[in-house]
Amino acid sequence: MQELVGLSEIAEIAGASNQTVSNWKKRYEDFPEPIAQIKAGEFYDKDHIVKWLKRKGKIMGAKIVAFINLKGGVAKTTTTVGTATVLAGTFGKKVLVIDLDPQTNCTTMLIGEEKWKELNNDKHTLYTLFKDALDEKNNFDIEKTLQKSVSNIRDVNNLDLLPSSLDMVDLQDRIATAPQGQFYANNPTEIIKRAVKNIKNDYDYILIDCPPNMGLITLNGLRIADGYVIPTIPDVLSTYGIPQIINRVNKFSDSIGEEIECLGIVATKVRMQSSLHNRTLNQLRMEKDAPMFKTVFYENNQMGEAAEYQPIGTLRQKWGYQGQYDRLEAFTIELMDKLEA
Repeated sequence: MQELVGLSEIAEIAGASNQTVSNWKKRYEDFPEPIAQIKAGEFYDKDHIVKWLKRKGKIMGAKIVAFINLKGGVAKTTTTVGTATVLAGTFGKKVLVIDLDPQTNCTTMLIGEEKWKELNNDKHTLYTLFKDALDEKNNFDIEKTLQKSVSNIRDVNNLDLLPSSLDMVDLQDRIATAPQGQFYANNPTEIIKRAVKNIKNDYDYILIDCPPNMGLITLNGLRIADGYVIPTIPDVLSTYGIPQIINRVNKFSDSIGEEIECLGIVATKVRMQSSLHNRTLNQLRMEKDAPMFKTVFYENNQMGEAAEYQPIGTLRQKWGYQGQYDRLEAFTIELMDKLEA
């Protein structure tokens, strides 16, 4: 349900005076438009205000990024997990990973298959959250579902996870039929938003691994995101859907009245000997569709082996000594810089 706030509430959220907020309204052209105007004054959508305050650096809050591509096998999950481990292990950030992909690869990379099976059997995954929305029940327990201090890397301690489930495959097409509840407050794109409302600001960064489609589960991730990243192999099949992703996200952004920034495309599994990869990289660097991250991830066996869950000491041991870790760190710095800007 939309929560409205007036100028005094905005001032309280920002730790500023009413006069300061009035000055922001006059000074900044992108200050959110009021939703309602009555004798008592103007009222604004609280979510719009909080996002604007975060973007302007007026308040602290989790920076939320979705990772998307319509094609599987482009190292989307590896990039998500790698970035999360570097944020937590190298930069000491408190990080939450939300695994929305029913393939559950992100989940098993972080907690292993045995722990995932245990959680899945106990219904402590995001499947239960989406199933509750369909059945109008309240079985989802975020405290039992939230996995704290995950990762098989000894040096990584500040990384939490909301795990996925293979069972979510059966729900993807049914979420649109979820009952909208009293006053039509249960929007099917806001299921995740409601679930993480009380925990999201416990984190510096939240990374979302989205399914390889633009369905309602992906839209749930985008609904809370400040921006999104498109990992892609520089070939025809992997890049073909990029304009469709950007167009669909822009339309969704317009419909909810909130900016969801395309942070950029990151090239993965690049083979420098491939003329196709080199041609496609050159096309992507022209930035006709979206900005391009400078960092490039090359095809490498150790990056693929990093998906295996086994105890390991350091980030370099996990991701590789031959430049792989350095590229993950460089990409993470680029991402942080974009979000800070």
